[in-house]
Amino acid sequence: MHLQLIHNPDERQIIIYKLARIIYAETYAKTLRVVEALASMIQNYVNANACTYENIVNDLNLFECLDENSEHHSALSVDASSRGFEMCVRVVRRMINGGLPDMCFGATRFHRTELFPTWSIARGYIADIDGLLFYL
Repeated sequence: MHLQLIHNPDERQIIIYKLARIIYAETYAKTLRVVEALASMIQNYVNANACTYENIVNDLNLFECLDENSEHHSALSVDASSRGFEMCVRVVRRMINGGLPDMCFGATRFHRTELFPTWSIARGYIADIDGLLFYL
């Protein structure tokens, strides 16, 4: 059996799927609320740091799931037909098209409640949304 890799020439679609995979891996798409909150945090981060989505999709300092040693890393390989992943894709499309309001009160950083990154020690979180803590 010969497998053929399909290459999508549409860069915008590629970034949508990369962001959706990150959001899925960080939230497991537990609720629409947490998916929207993380997507809006990503938008806030991009706006605050004058960067692009392409700049952040490989940022280990921002997304713990990108670390190969993370227990959430394997979730990046979620089946594209998963209902939770499809929800993440729809939310990312809304975010990129400007149709997602800020659902995390201006936050530009986050972590899951079971983690305690060093950068969060001197900060107070501004929102606790379904297992994610958000920070300015």
